[in-house]
Amino acid sequence: MRLWIFDFDGTLSPLVPDRNAARLHPESLSLLKSLAADSRNRVAVLSSRSLEDLAPRIPVPALFLGGGSGLEWRLPGGHRIRPGEKAEKRLEEAREAVLPEMTRIRAFPGVDLEDKRWSVAVHFRRVMPEALCMLFPLLRDLKKRPGIRVYEGSAAAEVQFFPSVNKSFGVRRLCRILGLDPSEDRIFYAGDDENDAVAMRWVITKRGTAVAVGDGVRVPGALRVDGPVGLARTVRGLRDRIAAQEPA
Repeated sequence: MRLWIFDFDGTLSPLVPDRNAARLHPESLSLLKSLAADSRNRVAVLSSRSLEDLAPRIPVPALFLGGGSGLEWRLPGGHRIRPGEKAEKRLEEAREAVLPEMTRIRAFPGVDLEDKRWSVAVHFRRVMPEALCMLFPLLRDLKKRPGIRVYEGSAAAEVQFFPSVNKSFGVRRLCRILGLDPSEDRIFYAGDDENDAVAMRWVITKRGTAVAVGDGVRVPGALRVDGPVGLARTVRGLRDRIAAQEPA
């Protein structure tokens, strides 16, 4: 089995000032459809967005969609796998605990908070450069708080309410759902930020292939491409080489 996993924002979709306007690049849409058409492939999009936000942006029914960095999954056919009541309770407790810090950050001029339920993204693209030196200490203080995890990106920081949950967790959970053996089956992962880098490193340890999109992260052993077009070209080349090595 071949498992192809892609981040969404900045990987399949170009980064845009308005996150609500994010859409699959045409080359990404063509790539996903092509991969999903081969019965030997399992294809997934894994995002920190909620499933409700992600699903309308991925018009390819045969894909596995992961929201909240893999805390919840929608399988082809529409069946959903959720974390359960215990996780829901922990989520509410974690959100309540960081409310004072998030209130201060929300009030910072230019900051845009994106509530993804399982996490909150602090977008600071519109913060004036001279003011970032006052915002970053607030984010550093937040990183010190126990019980959460903060991942940094080029224009945003992701506050995860479950410190053990990241994209690596999501990839491993999908492997269990599929009954896939990471040491035997081929795994591919593409992403663009610090959260994705955790998954890339795990995939590489399993002799899989990782691709870093853009200049946001450097992962030893990962390939690098400039954007969705370069990613589509690289993945098609990998797919063709894999097919050539396998028995007809």
